[in-house]
Amino acid sequence: MSFEFSGTFARWELFAWGALMTLGLSLAAMALGLLVGVAGAALRRSPILPLRLLVRAYVELIRNTPFLVQIYIVYFGLPALGLRLSPVVASVASMTIYAGAYLTETLRAGIENVPKAQTEAALALGLSTFACLRKVVLPQGLAAVYPALVSQFILLLLASSIASSVSTQELTGAANDIQGQTFRSFEAFLVVAAIYLAMTGLLRMALNALDRRLFSFRFVRT
Repeated sequence: MSFEFSGTFARWELFAWGALMTLGLSLAAMALGLLVGVAGAALRRSPILPLRLLVRAYVELIRNTPFLVQIYIVYFGLPALGLRLSPVVASVASMTIYAGAYLTETLRAGIENVPKAQTEAALALGLSTFACLRKVVLPQGLAAVYPALVSQFILLLLASSIASSVSTQELTGAANDIQGQTFRSFEAFLVVAAIYLAMTGLLRMALNALDRRLFSFRFVRT
């Protein structure tokens, strides 16, 4: 078997655009998914039973169905209800919903790790429930589960490859186009695998650096 990368490398701009699109989709879904996760984790602790059950049903539904099915429902199913989304918007929406379910459970575990005495003390000092959650519970809860959040964000970036199935021109979609032009599938996807590996490595380094900046108290030696 011989390898021929010249035709593949000649289309580097498609790889570059695909990588930027993958990064954009992933960062948008990470930010929005984190907001969904925080809201979901808070509602899981709500005294209102219907809200707890609703969030639990959402988490179980998303975590027990394939992401490919979910993105098909958003992109191909919603138009039947009169809501037509572009491939990019549908991809971000699907990835947000997908990430939000996993982050809800991760953040709930982090919040439950915070001693109740700290919450009671904050409330006794006059903080509102929301202020207590924002200033006391969430910072410590996020710090406790941050390594798990990093892993979830990495998995989300890799899951963005599914977006190519609804015509989003991200990295895997670019590889599909290139291999169709060059008829060199192995070379195209080998390059894409190397780019994904580099992107995940850089993302992990950036998130680890952010960890030390946001939660420096975890690195103070006693």
